[in-house]
Amino acid sequence: MRRLIAVVAGVLLALAGPAVARAATAPAQFGTDWDDPRTAAPAVATPGTASCSTTILEHAFDNYDVYQNAYRPVCRGPWAKVVLRLDGSVAGRQYDRLGWLTLGGVEIFKTSTPEPSPDGIAWSVEKDVTGYSALLAEPQTVNMYLGNTVDDTYTGVLNVKVSLTFYAADRAHPAPRSASDVLPLAGAHADGQDLAGTLTVPRNTERLLAEVYATGSGGGCEEFWYLTAPSATGYSCPADPGPYREVQVLLDGKVAGIAAPFPHVYTGGWSNPYLWYVLPAPRAFDIKPLTYDLTPFLGSLTDGAAHTVAVHVVGVPAGQGGWDTPINFLGWRDPGVRRETGGLLGSRLGTLTNEVTTGSRNVVLHAAHTFTATGYLRTSHGLVTTSVRERVGNDSTHTWGDGENPDALTATWTDDVTGVVTGPSGFAGVTRAADRYAIDGSLTVGADNRLTTTITMTDAGLGRDDTYRGQASYLQGVPRDQRQAVGTSQERYRQGRYDRTIRTVNGFVVSAPS
Repeated sequence: MRRLIAVVAGVLLALAGPAVARAATAPAQFGTDWDDPRTAAPAVATPGTASCSTTILEHAFDNYDVYQNAYRPVCRGPWAKVVLRLDGSVAGRQYDRLGWLTLGGVEIFKTSTPEPSPDGIAWSVEKDVTGYSALLAEPQTVNMYLGNTVDDTYTGVLNVKVSLTFYAADRAHPAPRSASDVLPLAGAHADGQDLAGTLTVPRNTERLLAEVYATGSGGGCEEFWYLTAPSATGYSCPADPGPYREVQVLLDGKVAGIAAPFPHVYTGGWSNPYLWYVLPAPRAFDIKPLTYDLTPFLGSLTDGAAHTVAVHVVGVPAGQGGWDTPINFLGWRDPGVRRETGGLLGSRLGTLTNEVTTGSRNVVLHAAHTFTATGYLRTSHGLVTTSVRERVGNDSTHTWGDGENPDALTATWTDDVTGVVTGPSGFAGVTRAADRYAIDGSLTVGADNRLTTTITMTDAGLGRDDTYRGQASYLQGVPRDQRQAVGTSQERYRQGRYDRTIRTVNGFVVSAPS
């Protein structure tokens, strides 16, 4: 899909809350302005307690430097909720840009930017960062990267402000039991295609999670990894044996967790920015981390030594990059002991099913993989056993025509995780996460050189369904003001009793009930 790869897709934002369209009725086609970007997702729920806010950076991103600032806690805890908010604005011409923000070397936010109108747009993104409270309680260095080209052609400067709002805990809204320690990967470096480094956990850690903010990024074929095809097919994005990708975390050289990456589509994605000007694809503005429960392995990690950690993306062709996989660790300490002792009762990485069937212009994939681990710890609460079972799957059908026109994909991904904790009363229970992602999209170019993209994307989990539908078309090879671009889009977000739909026509919101 040369046309798909040629238009680089990057992204940003997850706007919280409704906004008012700037036109009573939609224009006949896209013009030089459109509504500010937004999503149908609910705003971060906050308690009705006293709050305190602080700005941690304010910067105009117009190059590829990392912006650095100092963070000092000014809001007294404990906190029932902490919310990060990014406010941005940009005008002119610009591609979408991928960015990240770290605090004390820990990545706490990853995002991308919307593509601007000539007249300018503004957006905002909110994220619940309460889980990083231990980090926020101490002075830290803030780093933010949002690499951006600004010249005579690409004129859009990304003006960004990031703030934190802390909501005080009280009896009705107690502080959650957030991680005692939030740790980056020490000595992070590339080891071949893998990200590698070390981790040293406090000796009395009784629970350990890892977060990987995994993205196929930076343009090129791995940005659209789900469309790659075996080299024998002649498709313009070759990858042997095919499009299956899986993000693995390894401890001391052995797999300790697996996960299905999310198929991010940025705001220039699928060769058609007109699809995403107002409504981005799911997760485009708030790139969520993949989470791994490493608790079964703590028996061998609490010895005070540095242990090797690696992040590996299965399926990437040898010698090819294109993935960004920063990893953080969240640890909970047991205050009743100086050191947790225990061991790994067993772990098993199942045989990967990666069945790829190819025709003259199609690829059919069926993939599945499992991983299980069980470990025990002697804690101050008694003997606690933790078992984790993970199962990931990917089914897809990719077809294309002469010259890769048309080009179409139907794909689903599943990621199910079950955790069982057995121990004394109050330290036992079952947790489950079940995510399902889907893309059903096609791209065609007519005899008149008019490109049309039609796509549906779904991000669903237990009690959550975020579905985007859109179609847009424009004339290629002509100046921007002669493209005769038209498009419609819709996003519906459902979670519990929350149910909200936003619809757009040619860049303006035509329906967005509160």
